[in-house]
Amino acid sequence: MSEQASSYNSIVLDHFNHPRNMGEMDRPDGVGQATNPACGDTMRLFIRVEKNRIAEAKFLTFGCAAAIASSSMTTEMIQGKMVEETLLITKEMVSEALGGLPPTKIHCSVLAQDAIRAAVADYRRRTPSPSLRGERE
Repeated sequence: MSEQASSYNSIVLDHFNHPRNMGEMDRPDGVGQATNPACGDTMRLFIRVEKNRIAEAKFLTFGCAAAIASSSMTTEMIQGKMVEETLLITKEMVSEALGGLPPTKIHCSVLAQDAIRAAVADYRRRTPSPSLRGERE
């Protein structure tokens, strides 16, 4: 195991070695992408929304173990939540859910936070407001 890999805890390693919800989504309701310009890590988050809830989330990530683990954990954290609730998820919450990230890898949880916001913004651009759909908010 490399020096870098040995600095990751078992939760991070589990999400890296066995990522949840990885892959592209056919006809997503929203897609968000975030990139760290310094290291090039990129996360693409796909969401499917039903009744204003995240029914499904998937990701594609190019990056290190922490970036992949953060992406995997993010999909688990947002599935089942109301769209507005997902916007309350912070980089600290993602890092905490992973049992902590090394200080040099905190930027990976920032990718997750930014990708959530971008996916929700894309969903809102694509979807008429509830009042236009005849639904109650």
